[in-house]
Amino acid sequence: MMEQEAQEAQNAGRIRVIVQDNGSIHRCKDAQKLWSKWEHMGLYIFFLPTYCSQMNPIELESQHLKKDELCGQIFNDELDLAYAVIDGIKARGEKGNYSTQRIRFNSNRSG
Repeated sequence: MMEQEAQEAQNAGRIRVIVQDNGSIHRCKDAQKLWSKWEHMGLYIFFLPTYCSQMNPIELESQHLKKDELCGQIFNDELDLAYAVIDGIKARGEKGNYSTQRIRFNSNRSG
């Protein structure tokens, strides 16, 4: 995904800035090896301060989703939880008067 972002920045001839949390996947050695290459292509990555959920809007939304929409429920399996999360996101969108969109990612995995 970051490689595509870097390529698009290079093709457009404009810098692109991505802000990420400090998740291990964002700072793994494989990613670090590519940072310099991506910067030369015009992609700059900045990291939020550690444990700074107030600067990461998805963290705040996740807290509200858990507290306001999922709290007190018991789910029989992951599918029930997934549907509850989808419904909770829709409910949060309606309450906040903003639109939500479900995105489905293609998967090459079988099983």
